[in-house]
Amino acid sequence: MEFTETGLPGAWVVRLKKFEDERGYFGRAWCREEFLQHGLNPQMVQLNVGFSHRRGTVRGMHYQLAPSAEAKFIRCTRGAMYDVIIDLREGSPTLGKWYGTELAPDSGLMLYAPEGFAHGYQTLQDDTEMYYLTSAPYVPAAARGVRYDDPAFGVSWPLPASIVSVADRQWPDFRH
Repeated sequence: MEFTETGLPGAWVVRLKKFEDERGYFGRAWCREEFLQHGLNPQMVQLNVGFSHRRGTVRGMHYQLAPSAEAKFIRCTRGAMYDVIIDLREGSPTLGKWYGTELAPDSGLMLYAPEGFAHGYQTLQDDTEMYYLTSAPYVPAAARGVRYDDPAFGVSWPLPASIVSVADRQWPDFRH
């Protein structure tokens, strides 16, 4: 695995290092020891899968309050998506800043977001599937979000939003 900093402290792009031959390739998509070496939380307790039928679908921006805050490790397994994280950590020098990158199966790119970041994505193709590991189980009472189009962040999505859930459209304006 190859780790590249995003410019948001603690958040990383991770590239699957592929070992290829005539059969195809092999790669390690997660390694506790490599996470520890880079200061990432290796305590992953839940694997979630998301599937969206239509291109342009936006999901997010979600996070959980402490003590249920989650680190997330995200990978696209079918189709393509634009993955976005926003730093919501109080006192962080990058509070309110966002980072986005395209994830697709062939690119081998994955994104790690530490606790205190909101996460969301937009599908770039029909029938897009993604999975993400979390460092804490989902706790409905701790679930929160910020709007994908909140002007406080100015996220630049690659496509017009075709589908956004009612809940994701109704998050309040961000205030810090």
